[in-house]
Amino acid sequence: MTLGSGGSSVVGPSNFRLLEELERGEKGIGDGTVSYGMDDGDDIYMRSWTGTIIGPHNVRISSVYIILMLTRQVHCCFSSCQSVHEGRIYQLKLFCDKDYPEKPPSVRFHSRINMTCVNHETGVVEPKKFGLLSNWQREYTMEDILTQLKKEMAAPQNRKLVQPPEGTYF
Repeated sequence: MTLGSGGSSVVGPSNFRLLEELERGEKGIGDGTVSYGMDDGDDIYMRSWTGTIIGPHNVRISSVYIILMLTRQVHCCFSSCQSVHEGRIYQLKLFCDKDYPEKPPSVRFHSRINMTCVNHETGVVEPKKFGLLSNWQREYTMEDILTQLKKEMAAPQNRKLVQPPEGTYF
């Protein structure tokens, strides 16, 4: 956490930062498709967290779709835009070491998922393949990680990948 004004800054303890993140996570984030909270409310170090992402749907209504709709030729428009992640609920584990937020948390999918930045055997989000972790800045948050992972699900290289059955775990 950085405090101060007019060019000066004071770096506060990571627990203050984690308390802020906990408060934000408990209030809910954006449209409700991304959430996070502590694994154990008695963990005074606030290290172990659980995140949830509801998969993106990726349906885009464009002027082409509207023309197709008006001419009643809407046979395949939706299926070509849908994501294999649509409506799926993914659980993740985030672990903030004592160096957080100077260093990123470790991130691991608990739910099985097939993504280019996720190790297929362990579910670990590989920092070298996930830009937010490889280019980590102390201003980034767990919310940023979850939101970016959701965007990554919708990226062309991930939205059509065959997925493991729902309800399977690493």
